[in-house]
Amino acid sequence: MSAQTDQLEDLGRDLGEAIAGTPEYEAFEEAKAAVEADEAIQSRIAEFHALRDQYLQARQAGGGSQELLGEVRSAQEELHAMPKMAEYLDAQEALQDRLESVNEAISEPLAVDFGGEAGGCCQD
Repeated sequence: MSAQTDQLEDLGRDLGEAIAGTPEYEAFEEAKAAVEADEAIQSRIAEFHALRDQYLQARQAGGGSQELLGEVRSAQEELHAMPKMAEYLDAQEALQDRLESVNEAISEPLAVDFGGEAGGCCQD
């Protein structure tokens, strides 16, 4: 590895550590831990996933009623209305906003969307 590559990797690690120290990341981690530790939320998540999977399977088979879709949406709304889950979703959105700002700062001198395109090829 060249010295420049080592320096870039060091800068990447420093950036990761700086992001991990932001209030947005810390709030996200706290909210995530609260959601993961809450049995009622975990149960609702499992119920939502089961309903969603049932609906997706029905759609693949040419079905998927509006009634079942309504049940999926209702389950998601109930899940998102739970206070700890709402806090988690808000923290996730705040972190995504912060990371988008970082992405823009990195992308600007590169003239490429670093977070969106730099890793892939043949993007339209």
